[in-house]
Formats: sequence, C-alpha cells, structure tokens
Amino acid sequence: MLAAGEIYIPDMSVFLDGSLKEYLQSNGLRGRLLIHTGVVKYFEDDAKVGSSLGILGLEEVAAIHNMASKIEGITVEYIDIIPRSADLKDPESLILSTARELGAVVITSDAMVKKVCEAMGIRYIYIGKGAEALEIEKWFQRYPDIMSIHLKENTLPMAKRGSPGNWELVYLDNKVLSKEYLERLVREIISTAYSGGNGAVIEVRRSHSLIVQYRDIRIVAVFPPVSDGIEITAVRPLVKKRIEEYNLHPKVIERLEKRAEGILIGGAPGAGKTTFAQALAEFFVSKNKVVKTIESPRDMILPDQVTQLSKNLATSEELHDILLLSRPDYTIFDEMRDTADIQLYVDLRLAGIGMVGVIHATSPIDSIQRFIGRVELGMLPSIVDTVIFIDKGTVSKVYSLEMTVKIPAGLKEEDLARPVVVVKDFITEEPEYEVYVFGEETFVVPLKRRSVEVNKRAMNQLLKVVGKYVPLDQVIVEPREDVLVIKVPQEYYGLVLSKSLPRIGRIKRRFKVDVRIEPRQ
Repeated sequence: MLAAGEIYIPDMSVFLDGSLKEYLQSNGLRGRLLIHTGVVKYFEDDAKVGSSLGILGLEEVAAIHNMASKIEGITVEYIDIIPRSADLKDPESLILSTARELGAVVITSDAMVKKVCEAMGIRYIYIGKGAEALEIEKWFQRYPDIMSIHLKENTLPMAKRGSPGNWELVYLDNKVLSKEYLERLVREIISTAYSGGNGAVIEVRRSHSLIVQYRDIRIVAVFPPVSDGIEITAVRPLVKKRIEEYNLHPKVIERLEKRAEGILIGGAPGAGKTTFAQALAEFFVSKNKVVKTIESPRDMILPDQVTQLSKNLATSEELHDILLLSRPDYTIFDEMRDTADIQLYVDLRLAGIGMVGVIHATSPIDSIQRFIGRVELGMLPSIVDTVIFIDKGTVSKVYSLEMTVKIPAGLKEEDLARPVVVVKDFITEEPEYEVYVFGEETFVVPLKRRSVEVNKRAMNQLLKVVGKYVPLDQVIVEPREDVLVIKVPQEYYGLVLSKSLPRIGRIKRRFKVDVRIEPRQ
C-alpha cells in the first residue's frame, strides 16, 4: 500500500551532491519518492567506464533507498516512464517531462533546473546550498599566502606558499586524507556549483575530471582510473598587478600602445603568464579598447566591461563567430593548448582582431615554435609580431618578428637565398634566431654564435639519415662555431644514436663537417 501524500521526483543534481540525503534527514517529507531508472542508467553507464562521479551517484541512490525505507510515511519506487516529449539522452529532460506528466514535484539543487521548472509551471523543491564558504576555501582563509592547495587520498594535505618563482611546498596538516573526506569535498563543490551560488560555475565535467571556477579559485578534481586516487587541486591568484608594476622598457609600452596586435605571452607553468595577461587586458581597457577573453576555465579577475568567454562551454566555431561579429579591439586567449586553439588564434588575427595568446613555453623561442608547422612560415610575422616571455613573475625577454629574403645563417650557396623569419630582441634589435624552410622541413637556427657553413648536400643526407628514426618536424638543427648540432626529442635520442652514428660518421668524413646529436629538452 502506497503512502499518502505528494509524488516527488529527484533529479541528478541531488544525488551527485548528496543534498537529498541531508534533506530527508532534516525534513518531514511524506509521500512517494520516485527514482527514474533513466538516472540510474546514466550513473551506471558512467560507472562502467570508471567514472567516479557515476560511482558516487549509484552509491547515493542506494543510500537514499536504504534511508527512505526506514522513514515512516515515505515509499521509494523506481519508474521507467518515458514521456513522448522527453530527450532520452538527457536525464534532466527525462525527469522534467515525467514530473510534468505525473504532476509530481521535482527535487533539485540545480539553479538552472529550478528556472526551467518555473518556466514550465512544474512544482519543485529547491535544496541548493546557500552562501556558506566551501571547506576548501577555509584552507586559503587560514593561510593567506597560499598559491595552491593539493589534496589527494592517502596523503598529507600540501600547499604552495609564496609567489610565482619564489614558493615552497608545505604540509598543512599531519593527518592523512581519506577517500571519504575527498568524496565529501567533491560533493560540496558540485552542490555549490549546481546551486549557482557564490559565483561557482562548472567549467568542465568529464567522466574522470571536474573543473569548477569558484569565485577567484580554480578547482580541479581528478578521479580514477585517470588518476590513481581522488585528487583535488585548488589554485588562487595571489597577485594582481598593473602593467606599470612590470617596469617595462618605454619601447615596449609604445609597441603595446601602437603596433603590437599579434602578441604571445609565454612562460613555464606558474611563471605568472595569466597575471601579466590580466594586467595587459586592463591596460588596453584604460586605452579605451574593447577587450574580450577566451578562457578555460574563466578565472581572470577583470573589470565588468571585459566580456569573458568560456572555451569549455562553447565550440571553436561559436567563439569564432561571436568574436568576428562583435569585433573587439583585443582578445586575450588564455591557455592555448593545441592545434585547434592556435588555429582559432590565427583565424581571428588574420581577420584583423588584435590577439594576445597565453602559451606554455620553456624558453622565449619555444613560444614561436608552437606555431611552426601549423601556419605557413611567410605568414608568421603577420600573425605573431611580439613575443613576451615571463619568468618568475617578471618580463625577461621581448621578441619582435620580421620577414626578409636572404641566405640563411649556416648556409653558403648563393642559390639558397630564401624567405627567412628573423627573430630579434626587441630592445636591442639584435637578431637572435632565423627561421626558414630547407627542403620540406622548417629550421630554427640561433645566431648568438657564429654559425658553421654547411654544404647543401651534406644537410640533405644528414636529414635523410635522422628522418628514418624521428619525425623531421621534431628535429632542430643548430649550426655552431665548429659543429653542426642536430637536436632530437629525448624519446628518440637513444634510437638515433644506436642506429645512425655509422652513416653520420661517413657523412662527416665525406663533407668534412663535425656533427653532434643532442637530446632536445
């Protein structure tokens, strides 16, 4: 015999964040609690591929069933009703359509589902959490100089304290973190994001990872099997600087004001690239420029007049159309990672939009090399005109690029004259690198040392030998004072040494050129 009272249907959010269990414990809910098998199936499919979120969802469904069976006046039922209007691939659509057909009350902690219920005239109970601070935020409140917090099951909680380029790794507690504790933190994060409170937004949700922007804190959660245990990393920007605080050379300031429209900001992780990009965005705003950003996730702290777009919540095509039609003066592209990101940067830049790209690089020239092979060499100076390298929170190098026609450094035959991209130190105007195409390959040659002249046939034969064991687009040739250095990726280094040295030795003797194989870092 069914219990009297209302019919309730919980959606996915209340299982993922644990809010339904808390609600049942603290409220006198009475009636039929209907759990749709479509939600269970969604969790099951996620769990089958190893998703911790799917496993958490299934565990919560079981916990709700056990708890409700012990509460007088509540009956738990599983239903498989599929209304005609429901989208079978969308569990939330299934819940809302079912609730509408049965006249049931939806139980949710998702602020968006709440709004949909209001729009569709569906009754609901909203149990999203309020403005209470997250537990992970309390770590930052306890230690104001923390840059990032690192939590992993079966380890001690750790944090980076200090500033970019000047930090230390410290332990926050002497108590090992349990899996259950981290699961609770994940549920709390999800609940806050679903509720839409505290400026929390789920930027990325995949089977084995979760990225949430919570106020000015970026939270990244990773789950098995991608990781070997639940891990939560929270990063908060400690420093917010103005462009004047970087003590840039007046020539650089003038270039940023008048000429630089294809800018790359390079540096190692944690070097302060995004902090500088923030300062540059505010600098452009102060010059009455329209500025937008592309971020993944959106964690830059900027004035309201800067529109911040999420790469995770929109396709590259959508972002391309938005920016092309809205025509900002500058777009700050934070965290350019792959070919699709670079192509979006290139397309927008060639459309006449000023672009600032933030890119991981271990050296200033590495920032440029990320574009080589992805764009036609002759177009490179039109796409990237200024490279700013950040090291330990300061600007350590500024490059400019220009195109010319000459005999590349290290070559001697007159017929080898070709288009060459010259990379110059912007302050001193001294050339430091040349980039050119030789045969079908592109080479980046440093100019700080007087280069050895290399015979065209010798170069071709050396590349032919090395190319048998390593992709040539990953090879760097550096002519130096008395030796030709061929750099190959570390993973190919042993293979090249073991297989190619005899043939390289014969080429050395034949053409009287010294050759050295080195691992590329």
